[in-house]
Amino acid sequence: MSDIDPVIEIQNLHKSFAGFVAVDDFSLSVSKGEIVALLGRTGAGKSTVLNLVMGTIAPDRGSIRVAGLDPFAQFRQLKGRIAVSFQTDRLLPWRTAIENAELGLLILGLPKAEARARARQWLARVNLRGAEDKYVHELSGGMRQRVSLARALAVDPDIVFLDESFSQLDHATAKKLRTDFHSIAKEFQKTCLFVTHRIEDAIEIADRAIVLSPGAHIALTERITPALREDPDAVRECHSRVARVMGSDEDGEEETVSNRTLHAD
Repeated sequence: MSDIDPVIEIQNLHKSFAGFVAVDDFSLSVSKGEIVALLGRTGAGKSTVLNLVMGTIAPDRGSIRVAGLDPFAQFRQLKGRIAVSFQTDRLLPWRTAIENAELGLLILGLPKAEARARARQWLARVNLRGAEDKYVHELSGGMRQRVSLARALAVDPDIVFLDESFSQLDHATAKKLRTDFHSIAKEFQKTCLFVTHRIEDAIEIADRAIVLSPGAHIALTERITPALREDPDAVRECHSRVARVMGSDEDGEEETVSNRTLHAD
């Protein structure tokens, strides 16, 4: 695949459940290093789209390619190339922060010493230096989510999926974590697709914010540039446009992605 080819390519996707059409003729391309947010009210289909792109479920019709592969049929071949950070941190409580952060690396077969060193580096990158040996119950919610991000990024994935990763954090903590993630994703040219119901998540992280209406129909696309983020009036206008299309329902929630893990054997 050349550099100009999309990293994620979705064409005419359709998915229904017991007669309910969750995704109807959805298409999307995401380029290398691009961060794309999917927003929408409950039932808009954003989490179903993420499930399909992650390969946790198969489409009824249409095609999906992630790094040139079918994520459902070639799930194992994407092992180590994609990573996910979920709405809940999903840390193992009997492991320390660094033991959680290194887990994906160990599953991928890295030697213990190398995995430990890389996990330590990534904990530092997400501003958790000094917390490496703390257990989950000793960490705040924001710190736990940082460990989850460090675990996802430590495997050096090409693509990162975020499933409402900031939604359970307080405003100040979520804002700081969004800023840190955006900086890291841009520095390392990570391609990212994420779902959220919070407009702030999209404006502060995404290059494109796509609002979905039921059936995963694209109701609005907003291009978000660094210049826009630096202009308070432009931010307010963008927020208002998105809120109008969403129906101002930023607090609705949708089903989370499947429990199928990226490290399944």
